[in-house]
Amino acid sequence: MNMNEDASSRGAAPDFDVATDGWCRQAKRLPSPNCDARPQAMAIDLLVIHNISLPPGQFGGPFIGDLFGNCLDYAAHPYFDQLRSLRVSAHFLIRRDGALLQFVSANERAWHAGASCFDGRHACNDFSIGVELEGSDYEAFTPLQYASLAELTRALYKRYPLTDVAGHQHIAPARKTDPGPFFDWDQYRALLAGPRNSTGSATSLRFPETV
Repeated sequence: MNMNEDASSRGAAPDFDVATDGWCRQAKRLPSPNCDARPQAMAIDLLVIHNISLPPGQFGGPFIGDLFGNCLDYAAHPYFDQLRSLRVSAHFLIRRDGALLQFVSANERAWHAGASCFDGRHACNDFSIGVELEGSDYEAFTPLQYASLAELTRALYKRYPLTDVAGHQHIAPARKTDPGPFFDWDQYRALLAGPRNSTGSATSLRFPETV
């Protein structure tokens, strides 16, 4: 058993490493066209957490990746018809089993936040990294998802000048509710401060005041 398999068997995520090109070496790479360049010299200092499920409330299947890749079969489910004009992406998706997928280099601007504002700054896509958790506003996320999220956060913190973490609900409160009431911010923070936090302490990250 290798180290990553051993970590998974203990409910912990394997070590993640984000390279200088903005791609995580351990993530499954599914490049999305829904991205562009960030403004020149823009510091990447905000991590935004979302939830997503397609169809809503159903997990598994290829539909999230297909949506981000602009190849969703709109006839596969009645809900999908309303998504025809949507062009969105995120940098990362964490599946229910903790598996990590990446769609956009963290160096680039993914189209995940939409109309948004954080700490007086608008257009959060310019300076943020978006992480989708496969889930909904109506049920708990899995321990494996929290483990992968904490490990990914540490890896991103080592690569980028992150200062803050927010939910989509905090940067677009009139439009969005995710990651929702079942996202356990305390569990997430506890994992960031746990025994795997040996270098590049992500515990200095600021969290929303409402949690």
